[in-house]
Amino acid sequence: MSAADEPLPPEATPVPSVAPERPQTPWRSRLAISLLCGLGLAWILLRGGLPLYPPDGSFDLLRPWTVVAYVASLAAVHWFRAARWRHLLRPLGRVSLRDVISVSWVGFGAILLSPLRSGEIVRPYLVTRRSSVRMWEATGTVGAERVIDGLALSTILFVALRRATPLDPLPDHIGDLPVPVAAVPGAANVALFLFFSAFVAMAVFFFARDFARRATQKVVGLVSARLGERVADIVDRVAQGIRFLPSPRHLLPFLLETAAYWSVNAAGVWLLAWGSGLSGITPAEACVAMGCLGIGILVPSGPGYFGAFQLSTYMALAMYFPEHTLRGPGAAFVFVLYASQVGFHLFGLGLGLWMLRRAPESFSKAEALG
Repeated sequence: MSAADEPLPPEATPVPSVAPERPQTPWRSRLAISLLCGLGLAWILLRGGLPLYPPDGSFDLLRPWTVVAYVASLAAVHWFRAARWRHLLRPLGRVSLRDVISVSWVGFGAILLSPLRSGEIVRPYLVTRRSSVRMWEATGTVGAERVIDGLALSTILFVALRRATPLDPLPDHIGDLPVPVAAVPGAANVALFLFFSAFVAMAVFFFARDFARRATQKVVGLVSARLGERVADIVDRVAQGIRFLPSPRHLLPFLLETAAYWSVNAAGVWLLAWGSGLSGITPAEACVAMGCLGIGILVPSGPGYFGAFQLSTYMALAMYFPEHTLRGPGAAFVFVLYASQVGFHLFGLGLGLWMLRRAPESFSKAEALG
């Protein structure tokens, strides 16, 4: 028997190659948590007698033309919310306005549908595939946009709470839920403090990047020096995405379009509330509803903000309307508001995908932003 014919020892026997098992993606876990949050909030609403679908007679006072007008206002809201991003991207690279709009609309739809707002990463990812902007820098602009939006919205809520006249005394419950309505102003103050602190931190990370990098590296380095270096690199690249901050040329147009975005949004909410039968609602009270809703959907909830959307809006209305109004025209308003916003986000998602497919090579000098 030749050496070539000798049997191999057991430890040298070839083992058929097996593809390594992929680690289980956390997406399923996030989806499960999101669904549990949504179902839990829905159960709380139903337990508290706050209807997800309005009871009979709730739509009797509804003016259909106000629903049409509100949906039309959502088109303007969607445009300003998307287009203003171009001002933050300008210092980083060339991006066409068409791509900014289409990528943003797809991103907004992804945030709506994805569990625990994990769709926030869609916009940075897509814009890097259609421009010269890098991923972490794009992520920095999205984070900065969220902080500025949160600060603007919590400021609007803070002012509106002081301009509107609540029920006296404030109810110690919302529907049948033992939740004091007086908790709303306190939560608004906390939100304002947190977003203001986040804005200050954002400014520090940009204007004192060396300090921020060293601090990050030192703190994370307590766990792992290699991880600290890596996180510090990420922090530095994200901070590069905030180059618009010291530039009036980029920051002021963004703030003006942000003001237009929230103004049209507030006007639409007021009109729809009035058209749903809440005839005594004031612009300040509509701003309170908008502010509570905007901050309320930041908490973990089901896909489509289900549960958190309805509960936060009911909490705002409970400050100004008696319980029988809350369960009648109030329920109609909450339902139509939710259906309109979800429907328009899905429409924007579809339109954005169509625009991206129609113009796969839309990055051109003719359309590029300065």
